[in-house]
Amino acid sequence: MAAGRIPDAIPARPLEGRVALVTGASRGIGRAIALRLAAMGADVAVNYLSNEAAAREVVDGILASGRKAAAIKADVGSPEEVETMVARTVSDLGPLHILVNNAQIHKGRLVHKLALEDWDVVIRSGLYGMFHCCRAAVPRIVEEGWGRIINIVSVVGLIGWPGDTAYASAKAGGMGFTRSLAKELGSKGITVNAVAPGYIRTDMTAVISEKSRKAMEAGITLGRIGESDEVAAVVGFLASPEASYITGTVIPVDGGWAL
Repeated sequence: MAAGRIPDAIPARPLEGRVALVTGASRGIGRAIALRLAAMGADVAVNYLSNEAAAREVVDGILASGRKAAAIKADVGSPEEVETMVARTVSDLGPLHILVNNAQIHKGRLVHKLALEDWDVVIRSGLYGMFHCCRAAVPRIVEEGWGRIINIVSVVGLIGWPGDTAYASAKAGGMGFTRSLAKELGSKGITVNAVAPGYIRTDMTAVISEKSRKAMEAGITLGRIGESDEVAAVVGFLASPEASYITGTVIPVDGGWAL
């Protein structure tokens, strides 16, 4: 762009013609992301594990905005179910361009009290789920010559938290996964980034004890809990053409908690 030239106007729907798959999109941060991408013009596959009614509500909201949407049940911890989910996304909505890995089951206890099966559930839903989804989706996204992969990790993966060894491990692993995949796919026209929410108001954080809540809030520089829409806004930016020169990064959305 020539010096002093006013940039071209930003399109009202910068993701028009794109198809996105958002895992764990029936509630909380995933729901906000699905609705944000639809508002930006994308057609969206809304993945859910068990709450079909909530997923249908998200789909209805997207359809009401004039975009296409589909609710797709799948356990991201199952490679077979993920393959079916990605295939259904393409058959129902069209070629896939954007993958948001958001699904995560949370089980928290002190490490010596954490059941092995709970550790497995957390790692399988988060880290394995991210791998399964990328493994199934990447070849399809590469075919399109343009793509965005956005992994939802957590500030807990950066700073740790007592009682969250499994969750922190899954999220820290997701950060390394993001950076390595970015190096694999950069030459293919695909960016890969991660967003690390802090303490966000969701169903998952609603069950946090009063003691833990106060301890978390005390460490937040902005002095308040974050909202799902604030995370979705960053995801929307990373999915947009404006983020074309950003890849392999982890962006905290935490009000300064990790400082």
